[in-house]
Amino acid sequence: MTDSATSATGATALAAFGYELGVLKRVRRSGWWQAGVRDPESVAEHSLRAAQLAALLAAEEGASPERAAFLALWHDTQETRTGDLPHSAGPYLVKPDPRAITADQTAALPSRARAVVREAVDEYEARESTEARCAKDADKLEMLLQALEYRSSGVSTVDEWVDSACAGLFTSTARRLATAALTLPPLSWRTL
Repeated sequence: MTDSATSATGATALAAFGYELGVLKRVRRSGWWQAGVRDPESVAEHSLRAAQLAALLAAEEGASPERAAFLALWHDTQETRTGDLPHSAGPYLVKPDPRAITADQTAALPSRARAVVREAVDEYEARESTEARCAKDADKLEMLLQALEYRSSGVSTVDEWVDSACAGLFTSTARRLATAALTLPPLSWRTL
């Protein structure tokens, strides 16, 4: 039997994985609860803006915007299985290996679909390509923008997230964007 998406087994596996990915719309970014945010954004909402930012960063860095966005799109999909673990859980848990979770998540997928997801997660985790570094920077920058938006709406306890987001950015474009974001109010886009 073939494992292509055209087979009944392949289509079933892809549909089931599609349902699993839908969980990301309901998984909340849990660290924000500790900051006092009543209804934090979902992992899916975070991943969308991270992918968009990754494309912009890659374009400015001379890398492939499409690839960077693709890597960012898959960077947190493992959280369907683990939930979003806040940094405060770190001392008490061994961080799950995203590659191992992705391998489990994609085990039943047709070979081409399985390979494309696993390769994206592996590239993102290795941080060796410019696109992967842009995707990781986008993850941090999305958190920075979200923290500043929450601060603007009255949540004053976000400095830890702001500092964490700014620390360890790989690209010069990301560092410039972070510096600019810190000086702009979230609604600045309306007047630029």
